[in-house]
Amino acid sequence: MKVIPCSGIGKVFGLLAREAVLITTQEKCPDQTETLCLAHIVTEDDEVVEKIKGQNCITMDGCPKYCSKKSVEAAGGVVVKSYKVPDFLKPHRGEQHGSATALTEDGWKFAEELADVLSKTVAELQEEVK
Repeated sequence: MKVIPCSGIGKVFGLLAREAVLITTQEKCPDQTETLCLAHIVTEDDEVVEKIKGQNCITMDGCPKYCSKKSVEAAGGVVVKSYKVPDFLKPHRGEQHGSATALTEDGWKFAEELADVLSKTVAELQEEVK
């Protein structure tokens, strides 16, 4: 399953999305997931588009613009679940998550929580396929 974050350029929410996806694909579900670079999807890199076309994808965006979701769909990917970081912020009000380039301790904890959500979604979707 492909798990695609937004590019995360310029805002901490984008960095949180990217780090959550990396934790998911590299640590929590390395055998079930793969991530691809959004820039390669947007620029229609042949190899990346081939990997995504017709494949089930989960997206994690940093803002309501849904760049990742829209780009994956435009490339022919099937977005089976789409998340955005601000939807998970309410219980984290007052925390300082870091900057566009570096997460704080609170930011890493939040990224880990987001990765737990993604990992749970991967498990649920795989169970549905069986």
